[in-house]
Amino acid sequence: MRILRVSHWLYPDEIGGGEYHVHAMSRDQAAMGHDVTLLKVTSNVTQIQREERHGYEVIYCPATINILKNEISITAARQLFGADSFDIVHAHSHFYFSTNLAALKRRFGDTPLAITNHSLYSQSAPERLFSYYLKTVGRWTLNSADLIFCYTEEERQKTQELGVTADTAVIANGIDEQQFCPEGPESEHLHSDTPSVLFVGRLVEGKNPHDAIKTIAAVREEHPNATLYIVGNGPLLTDLEETVRKHNLETAVEFLGQIPYDDMPPLFRAADVLLLPSRAEGFPRVVMEAMASETPVVCSALDQVTDAVDGAGYTVPIGDVTQMSKKTTQLLADQELQNEYGTEGRTTVETEFSWSDTVSRTTELLSELSK
Repeated sequence: MRILRVSHWLYPDEIGGGEYHVHAMSRDQAAMGHDVTLLKVTSNVTQIQREERHGYEVIYCPATINILKNEISITAARQLFGADSFDIVHAHSHFYFSTNLAALKRRFGDTPLAITNHSLYSQSAPERLFSYYLKTVGRWTLNSADLIFCYTEEERQKTQELGVTADTAVIANGIDEQQFCPEGPESEHLHSDTPSVLFVGRLVEGKNPHDAIKTIAAVREEHPNATLYIVGNGPLLTDLEETVRKHNLETAVEFLGQIPYDDMPPLFRAADVLLLPSRAEGFPRVVMEAMASETPVVCSALDQVTDAVDGAGYTVPIGDVTQMSKKTTQLLADQELQNEYGTEGRTTVETEFSWSDTVSRTTELLSELSK
């Protein structure tokens, strides 16, 4: 099968759950014998560049203009509309111009289109503007697809409530449980002799990192040596650093910056608790990576996450710092409970969120669609 993958982001050019998903899916499908080409728009080139990477080809197209971090490319449009030799087009996320182009190509062409809905809502775009986009161009883009992949039944229901009538399939956002496992070295970034709380994600409003800082401040009333380790970069970094200084939390919070994905397993092993105070998510890989590493989770009670975390940690109402700090404090005080939740989390990942299952089922449905 000849697959044309269309994505706004790609690991390791950008680091994050969706970015790694796109890379790993392309890599593993290529290893299965499929011919995978990935089309990506970037401001880092001035003309088309091609690169072989882990068995698949990346075509970098120069951005013509950048609007709200959405790179628009005339070159990508030409490449996409001239790509008639592929069996299937697989685009990632309806947020971006490149996926809008893939939808337009499907409206006027014969090559089937699948879109992976990594998250229905943006974590960084202005809320009113994105709401208008979602109800117009976003819905039109999704309805152009022959098939939409959703991570959870809840996300599929929300997509349909938006007025999307295209066929949908629910495939869990699996992770590599061999890579993320409790056995192996622990990261030296985290102090092994004090309670360690981990936050992993882009520093944007949707991830709500300010609540992680508020949580550790409250947790230290019971665990004065507890430390919050923040992994990731983003536009809120300077503001977060100022918040830490303003509240004299320099010994409570450490900013580790961006850490390569392959270096993340030791961090999860070393952490006592993962915090995820997000206001919006698709299905966060970071939760599964922590659970696979037998690290308990305290996260926002997002519909698509609650069932998965049941028995592997706690969910609390979005924005409820009091409950988040209470549950984190409870976990840090009880090693037996940490072990119990860790074991249950690992079992959940092994049975419900295997990456190999994600790849095989996605590939199977793409193959059926291409015939």
